Amino acid sequence: MTKYELLSGNEAIARGAYEAGVKVAAAYPGTPSTEILENISQYERIHAQWSPNEKVAMEVAVGASIAGARSLASMKHVGVNVAADPLLTFSYTGVGGGMVLVSADDPAMHSSQNEQDNRYYGLLAKIPVLEPSDSAEAKEFTKKAYEISETFDTPVILRTTTRVNHAKGLVAIEEPAELAVKDYEKNPPKYVMTPANAVGRHKVVEERRLALTEYAGATELNRIEKGSGADGRIGFITAGISYQYLKELLPEASFLKLGFLWPLNEKLIKDFAASVDQVIVVEELEPVLETQIKAMGVRCRGKDIIPRQGELSEEVLRTVLGKAGLPVAAAAQPEYASSQKLPMRPPILCPGCSHRGMFYTLKSMNLHVSGDIGCYALGSAPPFGCLDTTICMGASITGAFGMELARGEEFAEKCVAVIGDSTFFHSGITGLIDIVYNQGRSTIIILDNSITAMTGHQDNPGSGKDIKGMAAPAIDIEKLAESIGIRRIRVVDPFDLKTCREVLKEELAAPEVSLIIARRPCALHIRLKNPPLHVDQEKCIGCKACLKLGCPALSVTDGKASIDPLVCVGCGLCPRVCPTKAIKAGQKAAEEAKTNE
Repeated sequence: MTKYELLSGNEAIARGAYEAGVKVAAAYPGTPSTEILENISQYERIHAQWSPNEKVAMEVAVGASIAGARSLASMKHVGVNVAADPLLTFSYTGVGGGMVLVSADDPAMHSSQNEQDNRYYGLLAKIPVLEPSDSAEAKEFTKKAYEISETFDTPVILRTTTRVNHAKGLVAIEEPAELAVKDYEKNPPKYVMTPANAVGRHKVVEERRLALTEYAGATELNRIEKGSGADGRIGFITAGISYQYLKELLPEASFLKLGFLWPLNEKLIKDFAASVDQVIVVEELEPVLETQIKAMGVRCRGKDIIPRQGELSEEVLRTVLGKAGLPVAAAAQPEYASSQKLPMRPPILCPGCSHRGMFYTLKSMNLHVSGDIGCYALGSAPPFGCLDTTICMGASITGAFGMELARGEEFAEKCVAVIGDSTFFHSGITGLIDIVYNQGRSTIIILDNSITAMTGHQDNPGSGKDIKGMAAPAIDIEKLAESIGIRRIRVVDPFDLKTCREVLKEELAAPEVSLIIARRPCALHIRLKNPPLHVDQEKCIGCKACLKLGCPALSVTDGKASIDPLVCVGCGLCPRVCPTKAIKAGQKAAEEAKTNE
């Protein structure tokens, strides 16, 4: 009897990789993709690793594939930009063992700096794109992707979106394939992409495109569901999570559900269009399908009624399809609706966050701050509001240098770059080398909390552990900086506000590049929970200086500061900014915390 488990899309992809006989999997953590590799790492037969960045992860998977093993690289959508260099050339070389790239897109930007649509990478690289609509398909499509990869000698993109990655569904659990690693084939004309070889391989790519187009017309990954009655004359062409929403709204409509998104088969599209009265293409973000379908000469509606930004949902589609005259039912009234209005929960640095002290100092010194991707991007929010830029991983260092070059030394004396340790390993090192080589004088602050905190405390090359929690060499940032020629390296505790301010003044005035390492472990990772602090109400003058730290444990009651003992982790930063020494540890706070447990 088949066994079923309730799995998220990410868990299902990991299970699919295991059942498909994957031997090597590599990734850089990034929401909504992170849990894929975390779950793959639990399967002992698969070598799983966090790589310093997505390009490295892709290249490790490419090498494993060329050597004959099935491999996987997973990343969030913006990570594919980093991995695009090897990806596009690997399309030319083709595979040895099957290779799948999982691109987890993030419509509505729940945790991302843009909502790019990575289906375009299929068109750009001329490789197949598969998109599941639920957890069961996530597992099966992963396995199918390896068959396609090896049948057509191509890498395959498995494209997901946040809702599929994180929603749970029943998944059939099957035994893993027993696949031996293929013999390694030494084949320079296939794998050495000098111009002469690449010309020949491009011809292979175009021949493969034609074969894949024919396959798209026959594969069970694409299916037509004929509707009934008047609604059956309405034809939707859709994919992924959008299919699930539409089935809820118009279950009797006709559907061409695409699981194989590139290349499209023209006959399949036209045959479906001919069987209905009207065709509506429903897809999140860009009109990737719609543009191709219209180019085939098929009349259809799409982005004239379907939003081009943000996530789709049942509610959104009910509204836009209703306005377009389609017979969607009104939303059912919930049996119970709470009258309570929950307060907004703005993103803020956690209690005890190691970054808070440094941002407090940067704000008080009124510095220009070139920011980066990580928890510390929250330094842009009140009460700090001191980040000038946040572009992409690693851009803080190179961005600060660009500002220096554009505006001169006077600006450089008031400008710093901030970057986390994991982001520094990801793509900050080369920027630092650039400043040294080109004789800049920028001041760089590495906010070293010894973990990849933003995505859930994954280890990185500086944490001293691998993905399984086993001991691993830890990169020494100070020695690394020395080796590339930086002479001014300072290490500070970001909670030592006086020293941080003094060091910043000294390094900003220095006529050469400076590196400040602000080192304190992530409070959540080490589960910091010292006895909570409390406010001596007699000493508190209501100046609100402590509120400038932006700590969620601090508030004002009746004109005086107060500390929530359930939230306070006793990090000890707020007493350092209190002018009357009214904040302190003591038995009173400990008793309050115990009473409230």
